[in-house]
Amino acid sequence: MPLPPTTIVHVALHAPSHSGVGDLLSYASPEPLPAGTLVRVPFGTREVLGVVWDADEATGELPEGATMRPIAGVLAGVAPLDASWRRLVGFAARYYQRALGEVALAALPPQLRDLGPEQLARRLRRPAAPAGDAGQTLPTVALTPEQESARAQIAAEKGPFVLFGSTGSGKTEVYLRCVQEVLDADPNAQALVMVPEINLTPQLEERFTARFGAQAVVSLHSGMTNPQRLKSWLAAHSGAARIVLGTRMAVFASMPGLRLIVVDEEHDPSYKQQEGARYSARDLAVWRGREQGAKVLLGSATPSLESWHASRPPTPEDPEGGRYLRLHMPSRIGAGQLPRVRRVDMNQQPKRTVFTAPLLAAITERVQRGEQCMVLLNRRGYAPVLHCADCGWKSDCPHCSAHQVFHKTDRTLRCHHCGYTVRVPRHCPTCGSPDILSMGRGTEQLEEQLADLLSEVLRPDGSPARIARIDADTTKAKGALESQLAQVHSGEVDVLVGTQMIAKGHDFRRITLVAAVQPDGALFSSDFRSAERLFALLMQAGGRAGRDAAYMAAQGGAPCEMWVQSFHPTHAVFEALRTHDYPAFAAQQLQERQEAGMPPFAYQALVRADARTQEVAQAFLTAASAAARAHGLPGVDHVTLYPPVPLAIQRIANVERAQMLLESENRAALQRFLATWQPVLQATRSDPAHKGLIRWLVDVDPLTI
Repeated sequence: MPLPPTTIVHVALHAPSHSGVGDLLSYASPEPLPAGTLVRVPFGTREVLGVVWDADEATGELPEGATMRPIAGVLAGVAPLDASWRRLVGFAARYYQRALGEVALAALPPQLRDLGPEQLARRLRRPAAPAGDAGQTLPTVALTPEQESARAQIAAEKGPFVLFGSTGSGKTEVYLRCVQEVLDADPNAQALVMVPEINLTPQLEERFTARFGAQAVVSLHSGMTNPQRLKSWLAAHSGAARIVLGTRMAVFASMPGLRLIVVDEEHDPSYKQQEGARYSARDLAVWRGREQGAKVLLGSATPSLESWHASRPPTPEDPEGGRYLRLHMPSRIGAGQLPRVRRVDMNQQPKRTVFTAPLLAAITERVQRGEQCMVLLNRRGYAPVLHCADCGWKSDCPHCSAHQVFHKTDRTLRCHHCGYTVRVPRHCPTCGSPDILSMGRGTEQLEEQLADLLSEVLRPDGSPARIARIDADTTKAKGALESQLAQVHSGEVDVLVGTQMIAKGHDFRRITLVAAVQPDGALFSSDFRSAERLFALLMQAGGRAGRDAAYMAAQGGAPCEMWVQSFHPTHAVFEALRTHDYPAFAAQQLQERQEAGMPPFAYQALVRADARTQEVAQAFLTAASAAARAHGLPGVDHVTLYPPVPLAIQRIANVERAQMLLESENRAALQRFLATWQPVLQATRSDPAHKGLIRWLVDVDPLTI
């Protein structure tokens, strides 16, 4: 007869911070369990996955006569999650103001949450291919002097490092060499390489598997199936996988032998999670590297201003400099030149011009020579909105304070926020007029117009020019993106139209002209980071051109070009873009931010409230702010709480949204205040006056305001 459970264990479960459940729940166990053990436990009427956690108080025996719900089972086939992983999760939960279990369980593969001990045991009994030798397939690749200098500094210094390398300067080869050295030095060492978006992982995986062997490399991203993610996670957790490639979720991968973390395109906002725990994978990578003794390498042609400031060199006025070490790789591999930037003043063009005559002539010339062109417009769909010329009706979403976008291909109006979709009406729903017109342009319309404008343009073999589009609409099907990119690489596409998806990281060898046709929208945004984002996007887009110097020479040596059509061609963003002078642009932006007291010279957090009405959302935030002052919370004197305001898109899926900005010159003071404010927010929510409140959340270091 089994002994009754006699030991108390403390378990972290998935419960959001606003639920009020708390970080750890106590259960009875027949024997002590080490921290990090995965267990199945009863929670309400369900049985869920939990992680045994280190408790402040000693885990003791159950008092005689006391009762406590017992654990349901132990996932004995998986080794306990180690202390460094638990410290990472604990830090992330504290810093980003989330429940411990919410962060911990979200970091585990979804399928792991659904498997019981017996199911997992059967899953683990399946034969696994042996891990490959990371050094067996490594070819000798000669580094340029700039690459070798960066590699040597990374090997000799502690870091963290900011690798400031021009587009096409060979940053990936430096990553590969650094990974090789780490793995060669220690047979148990592991490396984590992160990219900002899923569509960049296939080509990176191809590079790494070709260099290190398929069995040494696994991927982790949300585009994988649940069984695939579990397999990759188990390989990393056991140490069988030497290299993990992934998106932001991979920063939480359990890697006991972690010795190197690479964050490619570290400036990209995709590294900031926008649902659930709003963590920054880049910032957590730096913290994890320091805590776990791993080197951290942040790479970008346009580093974030936070990383640029943190890597500033020492000066007489600032003898300590930044915390990071900045490495420079300004030259392109093969002596390829960055594109010549040509600005077109749209004020001098006829109204409603989309492609100016000089740009169209330049595209035509490139296509006739057999070269490829890329056209960037960061707006998908055919047109942002339909409207009635008679009564002024617009295709507004009934559930959001936003327009439904017209998609001509399937004749639908689609909301890109809540997903609500309807067929395009034949007549105006308000007045019945058949005169419904499109306003604005999306990539779908751009593709159609280019196909018409280039209909008589012939390639060198006499065939007509071929236009293709890559955006979120054309890449929904599994494998669609890989197939479309393969067509571009093979030369089957002459002009590629797309959103920012095509601007980042892709190594297109035959593109010699890039055009940004409507970039002005970001110049005058209320978000102080909009200029930084636009500059980075255009620099990245321009970097897709002229990447193969040998190909350019074979085509006659005509310089690659980037065309920018703007109503504000002399704006500081375009002036800096013209000379590819990121340091000058960053210096100007940092000076403005310092004068305005904005990040990285101040620290921010947002508190957002979702409610049935805007009044309830703002009333909750106002009451929470007043309560914080009334309680005299620690740090409140060093934190500025601004009045609540609606979000730019204040209603999504019939939910009203408001936000309140918090700002402080002292990060520690802001953190102390946020930590002690949590119970106040909970108490404020329970007030009957805020009955219509749906949820609230805290976003630390927000990227969009």
